[in-house]
Amino acid sequence: MDIKIIPQKLHGAVTVPPSKSVAHRMIIAAALADGKSVISNLYPSVDILATMDCMRALGAKVDFKDDKAVIEGIKKIPDKAVLDCHESGSTLRFLIPVACALGVNAEFLGSAKLPQRPITPFTSEFPKHGVAFDFDKAENGCTLPCSVSGKLTAGRFEIDGSLSSQFITGLMLALPLLDGDSEIVLTSALNSKPYVDITLGVLRDFGCDISETESGYFIKGNRKLKPFLGRVEGDYSQAAFFFTANALGSDMEINGLNESSLQGDKVIKDICEEFTGSGGKPFEIDGSDIPDLVPILTVLACFCEGTSRITNIARLRFKECDRLAVPAECLNSMGGRVTVGEDYLEIEGVKFLKGGEIHGHTDHRIPMSMAIAATRCENPLIIRGAECVRKSFPDFFDVYRALGGEFDVIDV
Repeated sequence: MDIKIIPQKLHGAVTVPPSKSVAHRMIIAAALADGKSVISNLYPSVDILATMDCMRALGAKVDFKDDKAVIEGIKKIPDKAVLDCHESGSTLRFLIPVACALGVNAEFLGSAKLPQRPITPFTSEFPKHGVAFDFDKAENGCTLPCSVSGKLTAGRFEIDGSLSSQFITGLMLALPLLDGDSEIVLTSALNSKPYVDITLGVLRDFGCDISETESGYFIKGNRKLKPFLGRVEGDYSQAAFFFTANALGSDMEINGLNESSLQGDKVIKDICEEFTGSGGKPFEIDGSDIPDLVPILTVLACFCEGTSRITNIARLRFKECDRLAVPAECLNSMGGRVTVGEDYLEIEGVKFLKGGEIHGHTDHRIPMSMAIAATRCENPLIIRGAECVRKSFPDFFDVYRALGGEFDVIDV
């Protein structure tokens, strides 16, 4: 789907979608629990549906209707399973350890850019714990399809925390299931720690406490998760688009958020308030803990009165797209002044962007970010491939229009 946005400020009230990060973890924990859980305020994004389908393939019963899932924990573990993660890196990296802990011979599939995203740095410890990986079907440097066989054994897992928190979350979901205690030892500083904190919070809700140590985490084995009745809180990473639009002159009431949330992305509210209160002064932000905010923060920085920097973001090159090069390419084509460094973006502010034409690069956060940038464009903005928002926020452009955003679909 290609769309042509006519620049307009947004106004009205918006309720942000539920947190995809929390929902993934709740669905998996519920599938591993001993009994029936009910999770409400779920949103049928492609990523969340992928996680539900994978848990069904692993033996859980998942009934999803409207915004509620009734999940009966796995009673009979299958010998084999095919787990299609579609485009979801969270689903893949969370479920590799889970499938191995269950002892399922599993084949993992993926689509779009997911087969090109790295997993081997996270799996090097597994052969020491009884699991074998087979990448024979993967081609052209991809890591998917891949197969795992064997049953994971408890013990010490040394993990590089600078690469991704997702695999650490996967281990936290998996290791309580094993016979024996385990330890996650971080061999470097942990990036995106707020996402691990979300995992710890969800596991507590399901009756499983994990202890933080000086070098990582200690996980007691032989644990049964308890069923849970709960609601997924609003997603600050999606709210970020609307907070940023407000900072750039729109006027929206943003609802559905938990002010006590463990989501690291809730910092977007403070960043936007500081931008507004300072009259648009430039900022320097360490993006290592808030990688999902980088595209929309780059948009915000375009309108600062001076030069801003977003640092420690080299690993964002391996997301759905290169999240350093692509936002820079899009915004520069619109009249922005963004410089890409090895692990940073440097953004020189402008008063307005001129509009033009950009591509979504199959990354859901690019069309959403650029649609917000369009509210400060002098001319229309064409976004090619805008349908990729379905990965996390399928209704984004319906919501955008309901808030006064004006656009035409120019290619169905």
